[in-house]
Amino acid sequence: MQILEGAEPFHSPGAGEHAGTAVLLLHGITSSPQMVRPVAEQLAEQGYAVSAPLLPGHGTTWQDMARTRYADWLAAVVESLEALRAGHETVVGFGVSMGGALLTDVAARRPELVDGLVLVNPAFAATDWRLRVIPHVKRFVPAAQGIADDILRQGPPRELAYRWTPLRAFDSFVEQWPRLVRELPRVRQPILLVRSRHDRVVPPVSAETFLAAVGSDDVTVRWLEESAHVAPLDHDADELISATLDFVDRMVPDGG
Repeated sequence: MQILEGAEPFHSPGAGEHAGTAVLLLHGITSSPQMVRPVAEQLAEQGYAVSAPLLPGHGTTWQDMARTRYADWLAAVVESLEALRAGHETVVGFGVSMGGALLTDVAARRPELVDGLVLVNPAFAATDWRLRVIPHVKRFVPAAQGIADDILRQGPPRELAYRWTPLRAFDSFVEQWPRLVRELPRVRQPILLVRSRHDRVVPPVSAETFLAAVGSDDVTVRWLEESAHVAPLDHDADELISATLDFVDRMVPDGG
């Protein structure tokens, strides 16, 4: 399947004193690495090894994604983290929305794979009544209007994501939420939780649920006052990048 122009994975091997630290950056559901590329490029410029993979079924067509499920995306994340861990002393995860949830899933069940987490508007819970009917509707409606491009800033770049959301694939993620929340007490890594003040996709209850359940005693909450859900492409992108660089730098052992 042909990857959409601009949706390609992004990788950088790392160089200099920071080459021993790797960062895995994960996009959200129906999106692509373009969502996190501004952060990935800045990390690469600082010499960190960077991997921003394209999750299965993404970056092509929504029909392609309709054939994938949460287990496929999780397996790809585990494979990426195992590869980074094999060659790097320190591995940090950066995830937006579903990308953040995937990282916490691995952090809980395979804590040896990731040393710290930057979670940007992670999705663990919602109050939208439509989520309750998806398990029934998905049997005869293949897709619904997309959730992409929640950005306050006007003009390009816009989020490169599907305009339709395949319901069976989407629900395979939503139905994981109760399990993910139950396992949050096992997440003990240092965490930077970044919240957008104007997020219209993931409601405040998601972060509140996360903060009430997570097991880490090293959690920093950072608000982005002029951003919506797709924070890496919004007004506060520079602030997000700076906070991420500071966090990753803190994860680096003394001596690089």
